[in-house]
This record gives sequence, C-alpha cells and structure tokens, in this order.
Amino acid sequence: MSALSGPLRRYRAQLFTATWLSYFGFYLVRKTYAVLKRPLKEQFGLDDVHIAYPWTIYLVTYMLGQFLAAWLGRRMESRRVLLYGMVVAAACNLALGWLVDSHRADAFLWMCVTMGIHGFSQATGWPHNVGLFANWTRRSERGTLFSLWGTCYQLGAIAGKALAAFLLGWLGMAWSFFGSSILLLAITVLFVFWARERPESVGLSLEDDAEPDAPAAAAGATADAPAAPLPAGWIASIVAMGLIYFGLKFLRYALDSWSALILGEQFGLSTTSAGYWSAAFDWIGFLGVIAGGVWSDRIPGARRTPVIFWMTLGCLGCTTLIWWFGLTSATLFIVLLGLIGFTAMGPDSLISGACAMDAGTRRQAALAAGIINGVGSIGPIVQEPVIGWLKQTAGLHAVLLLLVGVVFLTTIGTGLLMRFERGRL
Repeated sequence: MSALSGPLRRYRAQLFTATWLSYFGFYLVRKTYAVLKRPLKEQFGLDDVHIAYPWTIYLVTYMLGQFLAAWLGRRMESRRVLLYGMVVAAACNLALGWLVDSHRADAFLWMCVTMGIHGFSQATGWPHNVGLFANWTRRSERGTLFSLWGTCYQLGAIAGKALAAFLLGWLGMAWSFFGSSILLLAITVLFVFWARERPESVGLSLEDDAEPDAPAAAAGATADAPAAPLPAGWIASIVAMGLIYFGLKFLRYALDSWSALILGEQFGLSTTSAGYWSAAFDWIGFLGVIAGGVWSDRIPGARRTPVIFWMTLGCLGCTTLIWWFGLTSATLFIVLLGLIGFTAMGPDSLISGACAMDAGTRRQAALAAGIINGVGSIGPIVQEPVIGWLKQTAGLHAVLLLLVGVVFLTTIGTGLLMRFERGRL
C-alpha cells in the first residue's frame, strides 16, 4: 500500500472529522425523544401504546427515507444531500420544542407530523456519510478506520441522552429539543468548510488495487455522471445483509427506545438518572465497534463475517441473561445492557458500514448502505408498537424473551452469511 501524501492526509483528516461530527450531530437531535418519553406521557396523558406513535412514525419515514437516500446517491453528491438533511433535522427539533411549550390542543398531532419529516431528514445521514467515507478510504483499512469513525453514533447517543436529561432538569422539556438543534447547526457550518466529496474534488487521488472502479475515480468521475449498471447478484447480497441488519436494529432500537422508561418504572429511577444510565448500552457499545473493526482487518482478506457471527453469538448469550436475571436489580440490568451493547454494536457497525463499502465499488457505497439500512430499519418500526403492546399486556419478561428470539434468528443468519462467504473463497 502506497503512503499517503501530506495534502491527502490533511484532507482525509478534515473529511473524517466533518463526517464524524455530522452523524454525531444527527444523533444529538435523534435521541431526545427517547429520554422524554416519561414526561411526555405525563404531559399528554398517554399510555405505552400511544407514546410510541410519534417514534413509530419517525421510524417508518426513516426506513422509507433510506431508499430515497440510496436513490439520491446515484444522482447527487453525498455532501449536498447531507447538508439538506442536517438543516431539516435541526429545524424539526426546534419545532418539537416549540410544540411542547405551546400547550396547543393539537400539539401531539403536530408532533407526530414533525417526527415524520424528521425521519426523512435523518435518513440522509448514514448512507451519505458512509458514501463519503468510502470515497476517501481503501478496502484494507476500512475495518479499523470505520471502527474509530463508527464511534460517532455511540458517543452521539450518549451525548444526546445526557444533553436531553441535563437540559430537562435545568430548563425543561422544550430546551431538551432546542439545545441539540443549536449544536447540530454549528456542526453544519463546520461541515460546509471541511467536507469534500472525493479526493478528485481537490485535485488528489486515492488508488486501491482492490477497488474495481479506481480508474474511473482517478479519471474524475462524479456523482452526477451516469450510474454504471449494478453487478449480477449484487442486490440479492445486499438485501440478505439487510435482513440480518433487521434483527440487529430491532434489538438496538428496542433497548435504546425503552431502557430509560424501564429503569424509571421498574427500578424507580428519576427521569434524569434513567436517561444517564440508559446510555450504558452506548458507552460499552462503542468499544464493541472498535474491537469488531480492528478484529476484522486482522483476518486475511479483511473478512468481516466471522467477527459478525461470533459477536452476535455473544450477544445472544447476554440477551438470554438479561431475560433471566436482568429485572432483579437495576445494577445487573445496567451491566447486562452494556454487555449487549458491546456484542451487538460491533456486528451492527460492520454490516452497515464496512460490509456495505466492501460489497461493490466506491460509487456504490451510499446505495449499498441505504439499502442495508433501509431493510434493517423495518426492525425498529416493528419493535416500537410491538414492545409497547407487549409491555402493557404481558409485562417486561415477555418483552425480553422476544428480544432473545430475535437475536437467536439473527445469529442463525450471520452463521449462514459466514458459510456463504467461505464458499466463495
């Protein structure tokens, strides 16, 4: 592998920083609602099923938006799509804060509408940040580099929850929404100056012997050029990874969306404390992202599937333990929540990031990430109303047993994916 030139190293550092902050910022505004579920229930007089409505609407539009973002990736520069997405996401949280403080009779209805728009704007974040990342990296280094970059959504979730909990206690619910929007708008300004679409945009090139479209990129291909035909079987492979990602996102969003509420209702923690402690999933999870990425780069040929399988198998064990023992004490629940985060977030990041980039050419990365995330995002849509209904009718033990079943099926899927990859070698 040839050494990087000084200008290329500098522009890469700026791009990695800008995209890391971009997705970190998307998470700052995304995580507010989960922390505020309990006070929103009280303010609007809602039950577990009804408080799930705005987030379910968000998840539906987020899923649909992934496919729209993938389509846009074949026609527009990822940098431009991300700028639109960040501005609209910030505006949505500002609107949500205003609605909370307005005391309008129809405020909850308009919150549902706003969350729908928010979902479309958030959907631009992952595929197009992944697309930019792919433009500036080589296959052999993506596992390690993306494991470091991928900490943006763990740390963004931690910061988003902590900021929402802090502002809730200090200034009230509206400022939990306002504060995250102000920070995202500041990040958007930095993104304008530091993010470049690809090395060729600044007169540089990044060669990669494993990259099929390197000559086209070196010749200055742009996102506005006619899209090349997709390879035979490419869509089927990407959809298969999306189905595995369905299970991982079902688990991740279930624990992310409901853990603060469970800690408050089951163990008597305050809303602020529950918001802080629910971030254990993300605090330990970001270590799993780093471990999984570095591990996958150490396997000959930068193979990701063995790492995905073994970490998902570990996740199955931890999920079974939280079903058996997790509701006996707050401490045990939080510890197991963190261990599930570690074992789930490594495979989550690899499937939706490095695997999406490795599946085809650099120019197909945003498309692949959008399809994988789009299919996977059906999982969060399903979990929100299902868990709200199951929690209310059968109790928390039934909810945790459901999570065990989902992870079991996901583990089978990752094992089959690993076997399929071995068959191709």
